[in-house]
Amino acid sequence: MPSHPLLRNRPFRLLFLGRSLSLIGDAVIPAALSLAVIRATGSASALALVLGCAMGPRLLLLPLGGVVGDRFNARTVALGTDVVRCLTQLFVGVELLGGDPQLWHIALASAVGGAASAFAMPTLPTLITGTVDGKERHAANSALGVVKSTAMAGGPALAGLLIKYAGPGWAFVLDGVSFAVSACLLAAIRVRRVAPEGRRSLRRDLVEGWQEVRCRDWYWTSLVAHSAWNGAAAVLTTLGPALAVKELGGEGVWIGILQAGAVGLLLGSLLAGRARPRRPILTANLGLATYALPLGLLAAEAPAPIVIGAYAVAQAGLGFLSPVWETSVQAAIPPGVLARVTSYDWLLSMAAMPLGYVLAPLAADAWGVAAPLWIAACVVGVACVGTAAVPGVRRFGAGGAGAPREVGGGYGQFTPDGEGDTGRSKNVSRDTVA
Repeated sequence: MPSHPLLRNRPFRLLFLGRSLSLIGDAVIPAALSLAVIRATGSASALALVLGCAMGPRLLLLPLGGVVGDRFNARTVALGTDVVRCLTQLFVGVELLGGDPQLWHIALASAVGGAASAFAMPTLPTLITGTVDGKERHAANSALGVVKSTAMAGGPALAGLLIKYAGPGWAFVLDGVSFAVSACLLAAIRVRRVAPEGRRSLRRDLVEGWQEVRCRDWYWTSLVAHSAWNGAAAVLTTLGPALAVKELGGEGVWIGILQAGAVGLLLGSLLAGRARPRRPILTANLGLATYALPLGLLAAEAPAPIVIGAYAVAQAGLGFLSPVWETSVQAAIPPGVLARVTSYDWLLSMAAMPLGYVLAPLAADAWGVAAPLWIAACVVGVACVGTAAVPGVRRFGAGGAGAPREVGGGYGQFTPDGEGDTGRSKNVSRDTVA
């Protein structure tokens, strides 16, 4: 019999296993997709088209996905989206293994998969709160964060082995199988849920979800900071590789930066599993501010080892944020709007990334590569540190007025004043459902 309470919890044990398998499968896809499209077309524009086909439906449908996640059983929604994504990944895999892949087939499958993810992403918080009691949610979120970080660290290496010895098609087959297993595991569990209050209009549901975001200053100001972080990450991703190759020592430097970031992400996740900061939102947002370091150092053309170390620290801040943020939100937001609040979180967070991708090269052409990096460093630093000026951010977890109250030691057990620990809590996740 497993000794850890989380492992004795059969529904979470199955959810965790399915999630872990899907994370591993998803981790090999970025490298496999880019190589597959380049092999088939030889065009970077074709790759951008495929990526856009996945991102566009995801952003457009996220609010609707949140409404669906609140109106219907999250387990059923997640199971259905797993089946859809299983089929799309297997379709692409078979297309690639056939030896004559068509770009529009891959683009269409990416669009369908992106649409499915818009409905899947908001359901993970409900799956966590529906299978894990309040006092164990921080441990559950931390465990999932560690798996995600580990998958991201090992994914490129696994993808490289698959591509070298079997071809990129098998990476998609592996991902499809992982979604199939996840669907089977979801079918075997029961998830607690809060029944919706009668029939309501779509507009009312959307407005209610947005009001839940707006009425919490600690929440929406943090989302502004998180959006700034994603926009800055897009700038670094766009300009960093060329700068590392041309100015810092070659392709090996950029590979080293990415690998150090993966290690930092894992270490941050492990730290989050042990730490219990008194002001979790403030601490996590200040950790995100460290992303200004690699941006500024790249702009200044600092020595490669310093840039590599700074990026590891910055990614550790991200690894620390995810479980802390998710557990904090689980404790503070009522359950009837769980998926809708999550969908707005995802929407605001990801919307800045296309902006960063577009503006970074334009600014670099106009003012030089250093300018957009400096601008991004200032924006992410000011946005994340600036949340310290928000009363709700400072009070959250500290027992101040309007903050969640502690009911069992550690911020993972907070509930809003007057509610008690009845399971009426939520979390916001930045991951797709497994």
